[in-house]
Amino acid sequence: MVTAYEKNKAIMQTVKPSMAYNGGFDAWKKNAKKKLCELLGMDRFEKVAPELQIEFEKEEENFTEIRFSFFSEEGYRVPCHLLLPKGVKNPPLMIALQGHSRGMHISLGRIKYPGDENSIKGGDRDFCIRAVKEGFAAIALEQRNFGECGGDEKGPRCLDSALTALLMGRTTVGERIWDVMRLIDVIEESFSDRVDISCISCMGNSGGGTTTAYVAALEDRIKLAMPSCSMCTYKDSIGAMSHCACNFVPHIAEYFDMGDLIALAFPKYYIQVSGIDDPIFPISGAEKVFLDGRRAYEEKGMADRCVLVKGNGGHRFYADDSWPFVHKFLKR
Repeated sequence: MVTAYEKNKAIMQTVKPSMAYNGGFDAWKKNAKKKLCELLGMDRFEKVAPELQIEFEKEEENFTEIRFSFFSEEGYRVPCHLLLPKGVKNPPLMIALQGHSRGMHISLGRIKYPGDENSIKGGDRDFCIRAVKEGFAAIALEQRNFGECGGDEKGPRCLDSALTALLMGRTTVGERIWDVMRLIDVIEESFSDRVDISCISCMGNSGGGTTTAYVAALEDRIKLAMPSCSMCTYKDSIGAMSHCACNFVPHIAEYFDMGDLIALAFPKYYIQVSGIDDPIFPISGAEKVFLDGRRAYEEKGMADRCVLVKGNGGHRFYADDSWPFVHKFLKR
């Protein structure tokens, strides 16, 4: 007897996205971006005054840390930590997005709960600390349903929030994109004297990489995107095995695959990081979306702006393999 889930996974294997990139980039991008915004429910959000609150500023050995929060939409405040490297004037900025973990304290390299050290050191997930070592300012943003924004010591709590959002035409992916976009507004308005707002990058692993990929497709103020262990064909990953509800965007496989997100990111510098043994974002599907997306860069004669870093392992970030490309692209 075939289960309902098995039936749906079989159907998923036959879906062909109707708006997948197939050449003619300029005309395609305009229509594709509009459709992607529609699918994500981006019209359901409204800008509000951010009402920036700086909670503290303190000096650490290698950086100055600023804890702040802002309203990204009415009634929802986003907590963040900004680390400014000492001895670096007007540093470039890396927005760091944790994946499915216990919260943004992992990006800051801080142990809050038993077992956090395994996530930090076992997966190169102390993104902000590494960015500071590389001469970047770094912002840890708490993603919705993680850590202070809905999670707990057991991990993220996405299911109820993600399903409730779908009832109203919203998506969790769209909510997280919106928060990053509004963060960039805050950076431009309130921190332009402390970071280089002309050189903003975004990175993340797993669920943080997913947000990075989608926001890079829509936000032109980002110069470089580095999603890790999150890029794969829908039929080989999100639509093939158990994943958190926060990954799902209604109807998206009918129109696009994840390679189209890479194409939409052009002309940003793009570093796709994938583990060759990642069990939930299989490398074969990861390689396919990379090659599909890079075709837009090839059409424009800029294929060298888009690279695939294959880490020798599973579902983690590969800092030593990836950061050299950041410096190569940004020439810093």
